Amino acid sequence: MTAPTEHDVRLATELVRGAGSLAAKMRSEGIGDSIETKTSVSDLVTAADKAAETAIVERLTAEHPGDGILGEEGSARESTTGRVWTIDPVDGTYNFVRGLDWWCSALALTDEHDIVLGAVYSPAEDAVYVGGPELPTTRNGVRLDAMPDAPLAHACLTTYLHPSKLKHPVGEAYVRVASQAASIRILGSGSMDLTAIAQGRLHLFCQHSVPDWDRLPGAGLVLGAGGTTAQVEAGGVLWSLAGAPTAVAEAVDALAS
Repeated sequence: MTAPTEHDVRLATELVRGAGSLAAKMRSEGIGDSIETKTSVSDLVTAADKAAETAIVERLTAEHPGDGILGEEGSARESTTGRVWTIDPVDGTYNFVRGLDWWCSALALTDEHDIVLGAVYSPAEDAVYVGGPELPTTRNGVRLDAMPDAPLAHACLTTYLHPSKLKHPVGEAYVRVASQAASIRILGSGSMDLTAIAQGRLHLFCQHSVPDWDRLPGAGLVLGAGGTTAQVEAGGVLWSLAGAPTAVAEAVDALAS
């Protein structure tokens, strides 16, 4: 595993804070005419998503032209350094559009081997979270307490699965996990959910077919707080898990059974 430099941490902090602040300002000024749908009526993109991603990409291009880029809104650049910045300019766009506060700007830095760091900015909290496997997770620069471990039976599960999928093999796999959890939340922003898990407020993220921009930033925070991550195939799809080590292990077993 590679430890991030002080510059990496400072840059990631500034990038997510800047992107989130820009998106929040644009929302306050009105974004109604810029809302578009992508894959469904609940999968939205706005001018704020695009502007926030552009702001991040422009700075990375100026300061790290050799690093790769993968952005949810289409930005892409091959890496010549082995490092890649994965960007979600507004995670939780449906919440963002509807005036809910559970959204954020997020990014992750990876190298050839693993996650180097994840960074998330929540405008509603005015809080930046940064962490990684070799970087203890902080909130506004203050180190978080180590995550408490918890079995699945005592865990609050955060996920997303549309009810129409419940009778499919993917739904059967989901039920094997969800039926063992203490409680379930579907809050609409994976990276925000993972900030809560890193703080011990929730315990397990378990969702299928998660793109890297929804998975990597929060996974870095969980790893930096002493949690674990895993991926496993079940029901014909790839599931991503993160959280309390025992809950993750038991959820993997439930998916694989």
